[in-house]
Amino acid sequence: MNALLARLLELPARQRVLLLVGVVGLLFFLYAYLFYWPRAQEISDRQAELEDLTRNRDRMAAVASNLEAARKTVADLDAALKQAVAELPDTKEIPDLLSNVSSIGRESGLDVVQFRQKPEQPIDFYAEVPVEVVVHGTFQQIATFFDRVSRLTRIVNVSGIGVKMPTRMEHDPVILDTSCTVTTFRFLDEAERERIAKQREKKGGQ
Repeated sequence: MNALLARLLELPARQRVLLLVGVVGLLFFLYAYLFYWPRAQEISDRQAELEDLTRNRDRMAAVASNLEAARKTVADLDAALKQAVAELPDTKEIPDLLSNVSSIGRESGLDVVQFRQKPEQPIDFYAEVPVEVVVHGTFQQIATFFDRVSRLTRIVNVSGIGVKMPTRMEHDPVILDTSCTVTTFRFLDEAERERIAKQREKKGGQ
């Protein structure tokens, strides 16, 4: 070892510098080959993972900043849905609602000649429940009936109104024969919607 060192010291200064540079370069090459290059891919993967985590953190921070607004929006939508459900009766409430409409007609002074429920008409998530109505009464009584029906908390539409005046004796009050269709609506539950969809598919395939 001492002999090798003595021989190195005997070399010219330029050769010693070149030898030193070569040794240092060899050390850097060995470090890169043994340590850095094998870890380069791992370092790249970790960098990509760090960038993904940073983006997720920023996205979650944005969501958190809008959380109160999102909660208010959900609350408003929930309230609107409850209001819609309250205005559309379910199957069990339909008979009571129709009975209420008929009672309003009698309480308005009308003679209810016909009150006949027609088949339901399913439309998307709800169904129309039409009822054919024929009544006798004065114009004021009929107007009162329509006004009271329009004030029901449930949604009830009156359409197809037809009016004719029957033969009357002189000095008798004017009594009108009035026909119309009273339509209410009800929600269809998921099972009903599936059943109706299957029936339509079956009819379409025939």
